[in-house]
Amino acid sequence: HGGAKRIDELTPFPNEKYGGGKGDRYTDFIISTLKPYVDRTYRTLPDQEHTGIFGSSLGGLISFYAALEHPTVFGKVGVYSPSFWFSDDIYEFSKNAEIDDRTKFYFLVGDKESEEMLPDLERMIGLLQMKDLKPENYQLKVVPGGEHNEATWRRNFPETYIWLMK
Repeated sequence: HGGAKRIDELTPFPNEKYGGGKGDRYTDFIISTLKPYVDRTYRTLPDQEHTGIFGSSLGGLISFYAALEHPTVFGKVGVYSPSFWFSDDIYEFSKNAEIDDRTKFYFLVGDKESEEMLPDLERMIGLLQMKDLKPENYQLKVVPGGEHNEATWRRNFPETYIWLMK
């Protein structure tokens, strides 16, 4: 999750200060190279209903974007502490995106993250609700004492995975 290309790879739209916006290369790699390899090599259920994408922070942003950009590929989406602040273009993109009514989203934030984290996420969920995202197709968990870090995300992963897969 680090390295010199992190911002380029994990952001679908550029930021005036930080650059980036080359996330389609990352999602194309997953869809065109990684997923076909995994499906050929292992006994998978390769359809949308059984395919998920998951990330935290900028990874949460790109995972959310990937699910909306490729709704026939990803049916289970884990979105932890998404960096929706990175570009307001994600909101316009989401307004215009088609959401498959089978897609499930699990959103998670800690209550000790930035002041903008929860309001940004609630704004996004509001947009999805206006697009008729069914209440049974998403979960929002606000973790008491949760910070923007791997410890918070790791502790909550099992619960998220079980909810998405049932």
